[in-house]
Amino acid sequence: MDTPLAGSVPSPNIWHHPHVYELENRAADPEGRIEAAMRAIRPWTGCDVVDLGCGTGFHLPRWAGEARSVTGVEPHPALARIARRRTARLPHVTVRTGTAQAVPLTDASVDVVQVRWAYFFGPGCEPGLAELDRVVRRGGTAFVVDNDATRSTFGAWFRRGYPEVDPDAVERFWSRHGWQRERLDIGWRFARREDLEAVVRIELPTAVAEDVLTGHDGLEVDYAVNLWWRHY
Repeated sequence: MDTPLAGSVPSPNIWHHPHVYELENRAADPEGRIEAAMRAIRPWTGCDVVDLGCGTGFHLPRWAGEARSVTGVEPHPALARIARRRTARLPHVTVRTGTAQAVPLTDASVDVVQVRWAYFFGPGCEPGLAELDRVVRRGGTAFVVDNDATRSTFGAWFRRGYPEVDPDAVERFWSRHGWQRERLDIGWRFARREDLEAVVRIELPTAVAEDVLTGHDGLEVDYAVNLWWRHY
C-alpha cells in the first residue's frame, strides 16, 4: 500500500478520487485565464519549471511545450506514478516524490514554480515558503493558485463547506510575505451533469454538496481564484 511522504498535507479530493479530479482539471478554466495571467507576469519559455504538488501530472505536458525542463513534485507515490506514465514520452519532464517542506531539488535551480490548489493555503505554510526561497533562482517567479472565497458561486459554496477558512487572514498572510495578487474569474464547464455532481461531491462536505447541487442547474459554475505571485 502506498504511503504518502511524512509531512505531506492530505488532500480530500485528488488523493482519494484521482479519476474524478481528472474531470475537474478538464472542466476548470476553459478559457485558460490562469495560464494567460501567469504568462503575462513571467513567461516560462526556455526556463526550468517546477509544478509543486503536481498530482497526476495534468499540467506537466503544458509546461513542457515551452520550458527547458519540467519537474513535477508530488508526495503521494500512487499519484506520482500516474504522472510519470503521463509524461513518459517527454524526455525533459521528471517526476519526483517530495513535499513542499522538503523539495527534492538543489539550491537556486528553478526559474518558475507553479503551485495549484496544493499546500500553500496561507497561515501555516511558512516551511514551504522557506523552501521556495531556497530553490528559486534570483530573477525567478513563484505562482500559487488558490480559491477566492469572497466571491463567485463556488466561493459561496466554499465558505459554507469550510467556514474555518478566513479569507482576510489568508490575504494578510500573503501580503505580509511580499506576494502580489491577480483576481481571476475562471469557471467549471462540464460536458455531463453527472461529472459536475461527482466533482462537487469530492470538493465539499457531503451535506453541503448535496444542498448546493439541489439548488444549482446546468453544467457550468462560475469560480473565482486568487493568483498569488512573487518575483525573487
